[in-house]
Amino acid sequence: MSPPPINYILSFLLVGLAWGFTTPFIRRAALTHSPPPHPSLSNLPPLRRKLLSPFFSVVDLLRNPSYAIPLLLNLTGSIWFFLLIGKAELSLTVPIVNTCAFLFTVLGEWWVEGKVISRDTLVGMMLSVGGIAVCVHSKNG
Repeated sequence: MSPPPINYILSFLLVGLAWGFTTPFIRRAALTHSPPPHPSLSNLPPLRRKLLSPFFSVVDLLRNPSYAIPLLLNLTGSIWFFLLIGKAELSLTVPIVNTCAFLFTVLGEWWVEGKVISRDTLVGMMLSVGGIAVCVHSKNG
């Protein structure tokens, strides 16, 4: 017995939310993050310091909760997505989830950055939703 359609709809929305809405939070945390200098790097030769510095920067960024928590939610969305594509129709799941992610990214930018949603973006959002509606209708019709 297959799950009711509402389960798929909620799953598509959750994955899109996890991917799209978290992205502006991750971006803001990455842009505002300034890693502290590591004393252990100062004693190294210049080449080793240059090679290890990015590693320590990533570790510092992952220790930052304003980056790590949205990243964890985003990665959880990827796990949900892979579970979803095992059950739902692939040719519908991918465009629906990516469209949801796009829509939630736009809303997230508005929420996090106060970014105004331009007319062109709004038209693009409506066209994306319209395209998904056509795909779903053609699959079911």
